[in-house]
Amino acid sequence: MSKKVTIIGAGSVGATIAYTLAVTGTATEVVMIDINEPKSLGEALDIRQGVAFCSPMSIYAGSYEDAKDSDIVILTSGIARKPGQTRLELAQINVDITRSIASQIVKHAPNAVYIIVSNPVDILTYLFHQVSGLPEHQIIGSGTILDTARLRARLAEYFSISQQNVHAHVFGEHGDSSFVPWSLANISNIPIDEYTAHLTSSKKEFFPPLVHSEVEDYIRKSGGKIIERKGATFYAVSISVCHICKCIFAGVDTTLSVSTPMHGEYGIDGVCLSTLANVGRGGVTGRLTPPLTDGEIALLRKSADSLKAVISNLNI
Repeated sequence: MSKKVTIIGAGSVGATIAYTLAVTGTATEVVMIDINEPKSLGEALDIRQGVAFCSPMSIYAGSYEDAKDSDIVILTSGIARKPGQTRLELAQINVDITRSIASQIVKHAPNAVYIIVSNPVDILTYLFHQVSGLPEHQIIGSGTILDTARLRARLAEYFSISQQNVHAHVFGEHGDSSFVPWSLANISNIPIDEYTAHLTSSKKEFFPPLVHSEVEDYIRKSGGKIIERKGATFYAVSISVCHICKCIFAGVDTTLSVSTPMHGEYGIDGVCLSTLANVGRGGVTGRLTPPLTDGEIALLRKSADSLKAVISNLNI
């Protein structure tokens, strides 16, 4: 079965997504599109010359016309976040870039599932819904899937256990107003704050009390710290986006914390942010509304309001 992915933007994130798709064998055909055509040609050639040691895959640089019959289109184009800059400060510039791309790409790949990765991702996901004319289920913002990965990595490290046993999510904006609904967090079905009490291992003596605020602070500041140290973030987000692609191609619904439009859930409307959505072939197949505490609902609404405040000041 053909699994065609078009990536718009051949910068660090777009190129790393293409590389990861090749190494994991997730796609059978990848088209790379960038306004800087020599860059997309170079990235595609570099990856193609290593595909002999991977699953068979065709990868090449192309134009919007080459996106025809794509199963997935991934948008990574835009101005990258600079040290000390918030995702929301990028808003208007990347809104204009995304609007221009939408007007050109959708006519060539009207049936694809679109994954929005560029920042600020929740704002750009909302914009894409407004201007693309596509059915809602075909548009997914990468949202807090990266934040969730960072959360699980930190908790797995803290409790010295496999990340696959950690079940916790980050909700809200992919940014400063995100939060962890701790009432849902568990390790192997044990509420996370009770986990050590149920351990019989001597290792439990090495676990100090888990401070929620410190974990959330770690998640929010991770991106900024990486940018400060190496100039950009691209490995973890690329792996996260490729995971979304795997879930779409698998055809079996998978619950992910991705950015989708809210339609009254938790009293929120008119904005895209991350709670939980089922993702499978064709895109978003449904939404989940897990029970949250009153305090968590208030935090989710606060996150929505912060995004709405930005949207109200943009030329959408």
